[in-house]
Amino acid sequence: MSNQQKSNILPIAVMFSLFFMIAFVTNFAGSMGVIVKNQFNASNALSQLGTFANFIAYACMGIPAGIILKRKGYKFTSLAAVTVGFVGVGIQWLSGYVESFGVYVLGAFIAGFSMCMLNIVVNPMLNTLGGGGNRGNQLIQFGGSCNSIGGTIAPILLGYLIGGNIETASVSDAAPAMMIAMGIFLLAFIIIIFTNIPEPHLETPEQRAAKQKDTHSPLSFRHFVLGALAIFFYVGVEVGIPNMANLYMSNNPAVGAAIAGTVVGLYWLMMMFGRLIGGAIGGKVSSKVMLSSVALLAIVLLICIIFFPETWVVAFKGVELPVSMILMFLCGLCTSVMWGAIFNLAAEGLGKYTPAASGIFMTLVCGGGIIPLLQGWVADIPSVGYLGSYIVTICALLYILWYALFGSKNVNKDIPVE
Repeated sequence: MSNQQKSNILPIAVMFSLFFMIAFVTNFAGSMGVIVKNQFNASNALSQLGTFANFIAYACMGIPAGIILKRKGYKFTSLAAVTVGFVGVGIQWLSGYVESFGVYVLGAFIAGFSMCMLNIVVNPMLNTLGGGGNRGNQLIQFGGSCNSIGGTIAPILLGYLIGGNIETASVSDAAPAMMIAMGIFLLAFIIIIFTNIPEPHLETPEQRAAKQKDTHSPLSFRHFVLGALAIFFYVGVEVGIPNMANLYMSNNPAVGAAIAGTVVGLYWLMMMFGRLIGGAIGGKVSSKVMLSSVALLAIVLLICIIFFPETWVVAFKGVELPVSMILMFLCGLCTSVMWGAIFNLAAEGLGKYTPAASGIFMTLVCGGGIIPLLQGWVADIPSVGYLGSYIVTICALLYILWYALFGSKNVNKDIPVE
């Protein structure tokens, strides 16, 4: 191992820990939809409002966070992000005691600012530490595995806290999980402040002055614009699949919230396994092949979920679990590597435009709130229902498949990027 690789170990470890935090807080907001639906008598669409608030913050903060990253650097942005995250989760925790849905949504919105800023940091940082290309994708996939661990723990913990008494569940029941989240933010702040993080994209005043004369931007690259749209659809798919399954199972008396949380946790666990596999083979398999393969498989699985009879069940922890939910958590293997592959394809060849591109990317992550909200609205249609609403995610996956096969080619190589 070279000296450069050794010096990068601690920054990489810090980025991996931030990946964990992103998923824990984000998936916690998604799982809360079960409580919201019952405590506030909300529709399937409104039950996704916390997720919507969490992700719509990306649309507000994506570009500003990219500017902060360029002007203040990775370390400052990381510290600011975990501070904002602590405040956001704290407000959500407070909402359980004032019993206010509005306060909860406000907390989810503020926490979304934090998640956006953290994503702005970890993806370009890992891509840079890996040297870009397949190696950069490989590090993002390994970081994504830490993300999946956080994603796995959140719904299982929340399901355990709710237990089988979904009718009386309230936001205050989730207080222990929120305390854990705030503790994670506090610990991360302490670690980051004492860690030496490289600043390869820190922009000097001279560079800013020179940039004002630059006639190009990340939006000048066709493959990046199409890739940003692919991220919009992807995050909606990643969040929509488990969120709708959680509602479907939690409101099925034969299954219940505790089992639902465990099964949804398995979805994120499958994502962890998928990312470990993706990280292991990421140096040998191109992002294009990886993305197109998993998108096609996910489409097939979701079609089966829609059309498999609900009477097809298997025994799982003492309950009869619909076979479709087994296919649901297997979808995690497919969605696991999509983020890293799309980011890698879209950022390839951007050079000095990478930090700004990351900010635009984060703006489009708002799809994680919009697509599940749309899916919830479709699920409210009596003739469609929970499982039929997966047609929304299938349409999104069809675009991702097209991007992998055709839209990801860089046709703007004539633009200077140094």
